[in-house]
Amino acid sequence: MTDVEDRKPQSDEARMAFTPPAGVEVVGDSESETTSEFALPKGLGVPQSPSPEPEGSAFSTPSLYSVEDASPAFTPATGIPKISLTKDLPWQDRMRTMLRMPVAERPAPERMPKAEEEGPAVPRVLDLTLRIGELLLAGGEGAEDVEAAMFAVCRSYGLDRCEPNVTFTLLSISYQPSLVDDPVSASRTVRRRGTDYTRLAAVYQLVDDLSDPESHISLEEAYGRLAEIRRNRHPYPTWVLTGASGLLAGAASVLVGGDVIVFIAAMLGAMLGDRLAWLCAGRGLPEFYQFTVAAMPPAAIGVALTLAHVDVKASAVITGGLFALLPGRALVAGVQDGLTGFYITASARLLEVMYFFVGIVVGVLVILYFGVNLGAKLDPDAALNISERPYWQIGASMLLSLTFAVLLQQERSTVLAVTLNGGVAWVVYGALHYAGELSPVASTAVAAGLVGLFGQLMARYRFASALPYTTAAIGPLLPGSATYFGLLSIAQNKVDSGLVSLATAASLAMAIAIGVNLGSEISRLFLRIGSPEKRRAAKRTRGF
Repeated sequence: MTDVEDRKPQSDEARMAFTPPAGVEVVGDSESETTSEFALPKGLGVPQSPSPEPEGSAFSTPSLYSVEDASPAFTPATGIPKISLTKDLPWQDRMRTMLRMPVAERPAPERMPKAEEEGPAVPRVLDLTLRIGELLLAGGEGAEDVEAAMFAVCRSYGLDRCEPNVTFTLLSISYQPSLVDDPVSASRTVRRRGTDYTRLAAVYQLVDDLSDPESHISLEEAYGRLAEIRRNRHPYPTWVLTGASGLLAGAASVLVGGDVIVFIAAMLGAMLGDRLAWLCAGRGLPEFYQFTVAAMPPAAIGVALTLAHVDVKASAVITGGLFALLPGRALVAGVQDGLTGFYITASARLLEVMYFFVGIVVGVLVILYFGVNLGAKLDPDAALNISERPYWQIGASMLLSLTFAVLLQQERSTVLAVTLNGGVAWVVYGALHYAGELSPVASTAVAAGLVGLFGQLMARYRFASALPYTTAAIGPLLPGSATYFGLLSIAQNKVDSGLVSLATAASLAMAIAIGVNLGSEISRLFLRIGSPEKRRAAKRTRGF
């Protein structure tokens, strides 16, 4: 058999249709002599066809193809216009621009010489890319930004035909050397997540150095820097994190009308809840139970002060404890993934937020239920009696943002900027809601939009991730009081008013997430990409 026949296995139809009965002698090769009823009789002359063409590639030009007789091509005579990306823009914008382009229109990368003479091995480049993407995704970065970073790493080593894919727990990437070569694929699973924005900033710096055409970082050097990033310790010890959690709760209680006693009570409740959550984490309990346990001490202290007839605002104590637990970071990331088209990842993130929120609800409701049965006089209408103290509230909002930044393990150089950003957010919210009498949802959305805008601008100035400049700044806007009063109404069998309050809390949370994303997109909208076609986005499906 020829080589061509060896490549294709013979099917059952290509063999004999009938097997000769026993005792019947068949002359010659049975498969060649047994023919179909449509075969030509022997002796009938048939003109011989020319010899077949030698086997070639499916992408080679056919022998009968003629340029003169060919139909007009879709490519214009001047060729496809070259798309240039401005070099002084951050690599995040350049890679995000290319990811949002159709694959056929992406410009080829400029070859950047590396330390290796023949270039690194493709599997090792893909492995480095996946490890970098894993750290970013585990640190809370959005799916689109993770894909942009992975795309930047691959292109920095000359792998232009790469397609990264990011979901909530799985990272994968494929590389095809050419149209006729087999693709190379690799994947990696993200099993553990942790909040450390210092590590996140270091990974961004590594990707920025790899994307710089003037820096020649070999693959071994990149692996070494990545290993050093993994070994780095957190910038703040555990006792500092516990103290920051208490100060955050105290500052939040001042925002909703608390005094000095309320500040101290909320701080003690949050610190006790934080220690109990650490104890549960050390015993291997899931995060759902950690949030449930952490929500109980602030609620218990607020109920105890009410039962002891202490003249304090118990609602402010419980609300302050809730501020330290609300998963604002995961909420913003989930909504951002949904707005940028990563619906599977967005669904998983929002489901995670829902589980955390349900854990908080269970912990607070258990305490409130026992408190109401013991005769605690908790008033759901206290939400309407929040006093306006602009200077105290501005200072409390800045303290809240500062302590939130410490809990997120941010670099010390970014703490001041995010503190000022949080103060600006509360000033805008107070001016619109209290002075302008605008609805709280609209005021929150505008304030969150400015947080996203300023955070993105500061991130561009530092060529870093925008998360450290935006996540902590939205802390004063989180719907802690609406959540508490909704739970209190449910505990008092006022389900209708409780659901209305919880719906308001959900609306405020969505306004925060959408506002932050919209502010970030507006900051990118006015930046020059360097292409006449600008930055593209996916078209609306229009139902098909």
